[in-house]
Amino acid sequence: MGVAVGAASATRVLVDSPHARAWRRDRRFFTGMALLAALAVFVGFAPTYYLKATFATPALRPLFHLHGALFTSWIVLFLVQTALVAARRVDIHRRLGVAGGVLAATMIAVGLTAAIDGLRRGLTIPGGPPPPTFFAIPFFDMVAFPSLVGAGLYFRRRSETHKRLMLLATFALLPAAFARIPPIGSLGPPGFFGAVDLLVIAGWAYDRVTRGRIHPAFLWGGLFLIASQVLRLMIGATPAWLAFAAWLMR
Repeated sequence: MGVAVGAASATRVLVDSPHARAWRRDRRFFTGMALLAALAVFVGFAPTYYLKATFATPALRPLFHLHGALFTSWIVLFLVQTALVAARRVDIHRRLGVAGGVLAATMIAVGLTAAIDGLRRGLTIPGGPPPPTFFAIPFFDMVAFPSLVGAGLYFRRRSETHKRLMLLATFALLPAAFARIPPIGSLGPPGFFGAVDLLVIAGWAYDRVTRGRIHPAFLWGGLFLIASQVLRLMIGATPAWLAFAAWLMR
């Protein structure tokens, strides 16, 4: 009887330990952020991709179908990876990480190809800048995303760093989704970049409240992402960038 009571008490101590409480908080936060990212992507691209038949929007070229399928796969994989960690199936999470690296590399190649194709066809956002200037936005998406993914994979054995970098990498893909949500997209870059920045700030606030300080991965990775937004807006109309865009359009 005494042994049983002792075992039960030990189990309660383990369940209520600071480490266990921190793990539960992280599980709720990172799962919630993954779901929020997935919701933003679905809402943003529902009219032109996920629910095209309902909205009767113009047909997509095969390149953009591939682009949409790959980027959707990343969001789904990120959700699955987050759920696996929440379920303590880190073994499967690590095996799927290899597929994630291959997927990310493919996304970069297809994303850049789609961005250049859009430039050549004169695509921009409603009320947005001319296509050569706008091209800086998707182009630097494909710089910020692989930089954060690469850092996340490099620190894959440091779970606290890894999961924050991979979350930021997913945030780096969201401007295109937010730009297609009318209340946000109608504001232009301050709207769709600002929505991403609010997610970054939410991560900083979470760390500050739960850890007493912002984790370096969230701090520096978040600042890198925000700086990349400012940079693309600064250089998009410069003569050097316009010359680069003109060269790609030939």
